[in-house]
Amino acid sequence: MATPWDSARTAPTSPLPAGPYAGDAGQFPPAPGWPDMGRAVHGQRRARRRHRWLRRTGAVLMGLFLIGALALGGLLLVTPSVADAPTRAQVIDQAHHAAYPGPPVPARFAASLVSTEDHRFYSEPGLDPFAVARLVAGRVTGRPDQGGATLYQQLAKMLYTPGRSGLAVQAEQVGLGIKLYLTFPPAQVLRMYADVAYFGHGYYGLAAASCGYFGVTPAGLSWPQAAMLAGLVQAPSADDPVSHFQIARARQSHVLGRLVATGTLTQSQAASAYREQLHLIGGPSTGCHA
Repeated sequence: MATPWDSARTAPTSPLPAGPYAGDAGQFPPAPGWPDMGRAVHGQRRARRRHRWLRRTGAVLMGLFLIGALALGGLLLVTPSVADAPTRAQVIDQAHHAAYPGPPVPARFAASLVSTEDHRFYSEPGLDPFAVARLVAGRVTGRPDQGGATLYQQLAKMLYTPGRSGLAVQAEQVGLGIKLYLTFPPAQVLRMYADVAYFGHGYYGLAAASCGYFGVTPAGLSWPQAAMLAGLVQAPSADDPVSHFQIARARQSHVLGRLVATGTLTQSQAASAYREQLHLIGGPSTGCHA
């Protein structure tokens, strides 16, 4: 026989009242002042994911650093000594009937060259890590080389790897550039560079180019003249001011802009220098002795 207690045990449970939490079975809004546990758990999971990502990224960067350090050490082992760099520079100048050593590099030309070719020259250890990263990224993505070789690497190319190209040669130039940095002071590196660089129109060395283009010694170069000569080293034949004056002027403008960017000249000084007469003569002056 059924009893009142049996009916109480089998009676259906009353449904939850409708409301904003009716779809969350058995869940009610947290009491005021209580933490939102779901949001807290989500935040903890997100923090753990971020921590894992940081650890993995750090491990990858550390691995790349170690690989780079090992590769750099290998380069230094396989590349030759650069103690003979002055002798090589002298041989190059003798082959082109240029005086060696040439006169000291004047401040205006040095500033123009460094500003446009390697603005970290006085602080880098013979290579520019940012330029190396761009080179590697360009190789991986198939984009053309954006340049960025330091003056040390450019000098290594002129002295040790002339006429050669390719990734292995570029790597060799990196190693040689570091050794040039470790072996010679910056002033001597600039002087060797200025002595062996080709400036177009048959002029090898800064002294010959200064006399040939403007009829003055390097010490007498004005800002516009120094900027024009510094702009020639990348493409001396294409930028030859005697044969391609407007192209040379555009390159000169770029160098003056770099002098402004590096804080050597103000904008007004650079504009004034661009308007100055170049006094281009296109041939050696009888009063100039390279």
